[in-house]
Amino acid sequence: MSVTAPNLHKPLSLPLSQEDLNTINAYLSDLTPEDILKWAIEYLPGLYQTTAFGLTGLVAIDMLSKITSTPPPLIFLDTLYHFPETYELVDEVKKKYDVPIHVCKPEGCNTVNDFEAKYGEKFWEADEDTYDFIVKVEPARLAYEELGVKAVITGRRASQGGDRASLQPLEVDTTGLLKLNPLFAWTFPFVQWYIDENRVPKNKLLNQGYRSIGDWHSTVKVSEGQGERAGRWAGKDKSECGLHKDYFTMKAQAKLATESKVPVAVSSS
Repeated sequence: MSVTAPNLHKPLSLPLSQEDLNTINAYLSDLTPEDILKWAIEYLPGLYQTTAFGLTGLVAIDMLSKITSTPPPLIFLDTLYHFPETYELVDEVKKKYDVPIHVCKPEGCNTVNDFEAKYGEKFWEADEDTYDFIVKVEPARLAYEELGVKAVITGRRASQGGDRASLQPLEVDTTGLLKLNPLFAWTFPFVQWYIDENRVPKNKLLNQGYRSIGDWHSTVKVSEGQGERAGRWAGKDKSECGLHKDYFTMKAQAKLATESKVPVAVSSS
């Protein structure tokens, strides 16, 4: 039985109450990803899409291009350690969809050499949590403040397992940021089908045995029968890079680990 659309302000008044969040999720859970995105464009203030150009994020980008002539701008967190194929894909997406892409890097670190001069080589081996905070979490948070971001579209799905297994269509994190997961109910084969059917650009590494692609130093190929994200942080008890963990906890831990506070440099293209 379908749920009646909730009667809410356009755009939503923030902060959301838990009651309103529950009502929204009950409604969105029955909708297709396209309809969830249509609802988001109408109701979510300060809407952007944070993406590393994984398959699910690419599906959302393609869907949005068919829904509106002015899709939400993209935010790409350039850790400086992405595969060359990922940077090629960024350029391909920019060319095909003509959507604004805000590229965020740690302050003063435009290259790997810059980063390693500041933090040393293989910093992720010395302190992986602080590395995640410096290259992803804090740049994202400061970019959100600079750009006026109130809500972000993510590429997370429940079928990816781990911390995502109980994913809802809409979440609110501890900073008050709204996180929309329009493909929360889709499985990997369904995502692959959409990509192929709609000729959506994808990372060339997906044809070489990779399934989920992040930094080159924390991404490996997966074997037949392994989980979709088994190639991320292989052999470690870890399933998230930090973007979807508690911001304030990570900030406190990073502050203890380093005296450097890393602002973000945002460039639009």
